Amino acid sequence: MTGQGQATVGVGRRTPTPVPMSTPVAAPPRIASLRTLWPFLRRQGGLFVAWLLALAGASAATLALPMAVKVMLDQGFASTAMVDRAFLLMLAAILAYAVAGAVQYWFVSLLGERVVADLRMRLYGHLIGLDLAFHDRNRSGELVSRLGSDAELLRQVVGVTLPAAIGSGIAMVGSLTMLVVTSPELAAWALLALPLTTVPVLMNGKRLARVARLAQDRIGDANALAVETLGAMDTVRAHARESHERGRFASALKLAIAAADRRITIQAFITFVAIALVFSILLLVLWQGVRAVHTGAISIGDLGQFMAYTAICAAAFSDLAEIWNDVLRAAGGMGRIDELLSETPSIRAPAEAAPLPRPLRGELRFEQVGFHYPQRTDTPALRAMDLRIRPGETVALVGPSGAGKSTVLSLLLRFHDPSQGRISVDGVDLRTLDPVAWRDAVALVPQQPTIFAASVADNLRYGRLDADAAALAAALRAAHAADFVAELPQGLDTALGERGARLSGGQRQRIAIARALLKDAPILLLDEATSALDAQSEHAVQSALETLMRGRTTLVIAHRLATVQKADRIVVLDRGGIVAEGTHAQLLAADGLYAELAKLQLLK
Repeated sequence: MTGQGQATVGVGRRTPTPVPMSTPVAAPPRIASLRTLWPFLRRQGGLFVAWLLALAGASAATLALPMAVKVMLDQGFASTAMVDRAFLLMLAAILAYAVAGAVQYWFVSLLGERVVADLRMRLYGHLIGLDLAFHDRNRSGELVSRLGSDAELLRQVVGVTLPAAIGSGIAMVGSLTMLVVTSPELAAWALLALPLTTVPVLMNGKRLARVARLAQDRIGDANALAVETLGAMDTVRAHARESHERGRFASALKLAIAAADRRITIQAFITFVAIALVFSILLLVLWQGVRAVHTGAISIGDLGQFMAYTAICAAAFSDLAEIWNDVLRAAGGMGRIDELLSETPSIRAPAEAAPLPRPLRGELRFEQVGFHYPQRTDTPALRAMDLRIRPGETVALVGPSGAGKSTVLSLLLRFHDPSQGRISVDGVDLRTLDPVAWRDAVALVPQQPTIFAASVADNLRYGRLDADAAALAAALRAAHAADFVAELPQGLDTALGERGARLSGGQRQRIAIARALLKDAPILLLDEATSALDAQSEHAVQSALETLMRGRTTLVIAHRLATVQKADRIVVLDRGGIVAEGTHAQLLAADGLYAELAKLQLLK
């Protein structure tokens, strides 16, 4: 119900505007986008502090190991007792490291799970709060990709990259300090050479960031295509296009793999250079150290301790280079999530929302209402429309494709706001109301009802969450749906499958009518509510609709003769404006657009 009608007397479904694939060149992510994670980490303060303490213990144990190596080399060969003491010291350091490492892994894994779950909940809640204009221009598969794969990147950041970065940072600072303490001369060689390990990262960082973002975009494209196709399997099979869709998905995966290959190639090059430099530095320091032992400048224990600290420091430098790659990828994922979190809905409650009139009489007025869809600013969907619907009145909207019928419903539900003019209920401008409170006063029976992959009862309670079993049964009886629900394997507890796959079109429609009956709202919108029914089902449901409409302000979009004839008034729309209104007999006698449409469709 987000677009203009199609070529029937009634509302159809606007064909979605195709969304182009991601641009070939992605903008490099900003590392600053990772700051968005901090509020989520702060909410898990206890786990965060516990993890830091465990990490500090593991780092201290790591830095103690080279001291044990020095004792072993300098004193361990003096006697058996000294050998035992040296190895016991090393064993104690190893056990301390193992315990601290296991504890910090446990804490950081819990932290990662909770932070990512919190982030996903925040993002999901934000997405369902955005208006339809946002969802019209974004593919659901792309959004699911950001909830899934991009959030997984952030789990990697919190659970692996962040502890590795801090641990490597502590190890680097501690080992550098101990290098200077052990041998200032050798430390000078190491300090001159170790920074070279960062050169490949600095030289390729921006390129890697750009390619990493592009790879994530391509994965999002493939996911979006899969979601779209799997959601339209009836159309795919009806046209025998399984092979075609396999080819389209293979092409999307090929692009994703190509982008991933570029990222992996760059990362592999950085890894090669970093490893080569690290071991070359170790070899250089060992060469200088052996020369120093021969001259008596240091002991062999000092050399062993120095080499151990050099290895720790070099490994820390190398790890930080790899970590930087992960940070760039995560920044891309967080940047994509940040883009969504920065979206603001154009339809939202004002700072001081006007109260919904109580009781709500249901008088609806369109006053000089004009509207352009954002993606079609050159073509007005409604032009200076004036319409008043009295409390309790049933008004039918008819007209050809593009007349503006579904736009009227979209504006009434505040999926969009008018570009000009205003819409009011009982004299109150809809824009001054809280959209949630207003929509709660409106019941909708759409042409293609949404049935969730849940039980019959859960689908019905979408109309009223606190409805008891007696209310559900009454709504089903009124919608003439009780019989087929009783025949389902578990009755009200039967799972209906994705999009109500276990039900026929007419059965899905009657579930939607029962849902509207359960909601018991004072304003009712019927959007081709009987179009999916056969003659027998339509007869059964028509009486349910008459019961549902009684005493309610009802706006009907339909092309079935029975529905239109029973309306108090028929409003004929064409090209976004009202061209005629009256009863069925009056409009037929006028021999205008309505009579033409009736001859073509209503009376066929």
